[in-house]
Amino acid sequence: MDFQPILDDIADRLQRELAQEGPRGQVAQYIPALARVDARRFGIALRCGDGQEAVAGDGAVPFSIQSISKVFTLTLAMRHLPEQQLWARIGREPSGNPFNSLVQLEFEQGTPRNPFINAGAIAVADRIVGLYGADALRELRGFMSHLAGEPIGYDEEVAASEAATGFRNHALANFMKSFGRIDHDVATVLDLYFHQCALRMSCLQLARAAGYLCRDGAHPLRADTPVVTERQARRINALMLTCGTYDAAGEFAFRIGLPCKSGVGGGIVAVVPDRLTLAVWSPALDETGNSLLGMKALEMFTQRTGLSVF
Repeated sequence: MDFQPILDDIADRLQRELAQEGPRGQVAQYIPALARVDARRFGIALRCGDGQEAVAGDGAVPFSIQSISKVFTLTLAMRHLPEQQLWARIGREPSGNPFNSLVQLEFEQGTPRNPFINAGAIAVADRIVGLYGADALRELRGFMSHLAGEPIGYDEEVAASEAATGFRNHALANFMKSFGRIDHDVATVLDLYFHQCALRMSCLQLARAAGYLCRDGAHPLRADTPVVTERQARRINALMLTCGTYDAAGEFAFRIGLPCKSGVGGGIVAVVPDRLTLAVWSPALDETGNSLLGMKALEMFTQRTGLSVF
């Protein structure tokens, strides 16, 4: 299948919609550095398991990937930690609540419902700090560059903005620490968490980096190099399908039918197992924190191609 005309058509239609009607939804206002992003941006890109690529719109423009990073930090932790140790303090169930809920965390005595809500990702960051100590930021950046096949960096302005205004995340981390669910210094763990959210990548780089999830765990660019095992890749995809889009996971499964992970920077990564990875970016969000046009673009793609896990 030639995907380039499909992506071109999707980008053309949605960019015309943005030009004529303006963006619906809002960019993430609670992170000052994100509040200034142009809501009229739209990008889309994919990479097939055989190396075929397609990109349209602003698909080559870097942006703050935010919670999409949780897929990669979970992957990094899964590569090096025994399952029992990784999952001892993190659940694997959909939350059904906002991604930064303190109420749910208190009700469940400091154990995050899954690794893709903020509390769960902070718990994963704690494990990574345990693995790498002061080198955690360097190791994560190196891992992302290894997957994308080119240098990936942090947007320090976004990281500083999150650290200065992320009061809810500070509360989540300290609350987990009070229950003994965080082992390391809270400030160190949060520094890694804020930086992972501030990773700066384009749709094309994200589609490349996530390629191991459509290749049974094999490296996106090197078939003979495993990133995770086939079993681990299946489990990450399962978590993306059930937990990857905050409290809208059911709607994504119903309308799109693919494992997805979103971020409040407006990006979404989707996986068609054994076929391809797809990334979209449109900064204006709905009330659940998911990109409005990003979700629409993914739905258009699956309708045009018939690709789904169902």
